[in-house]
Amino acid sequence: LKADFALLRANVADTLGNTTYRGTSQNFNGVMATAASVTIIEVDEIVEPGVLDSAVIHTPALYVNRMVKIS
Repeated sequence: LKADFALLRANVADTLGNTTYRGTSQNFNGVMATAASVTIIEVDEIVEPGVLDSAVIHTPALYVNRMVKIS
């Protein structure tokens, strides 16, 4: 599977792009982020790097190209 872009929704992300998901978003968001050429994340809350515990990061910043904060 290869996608041109993926538009994903995240609960919390840091300014680098490391993201965490809530609920069923955990099922396929990570897979789609790795399969897409461009990954755009809609995020509820953006925090500083180091705030998120590395054990709860679902998609690392390596796969995130753009972030949009949802108000």
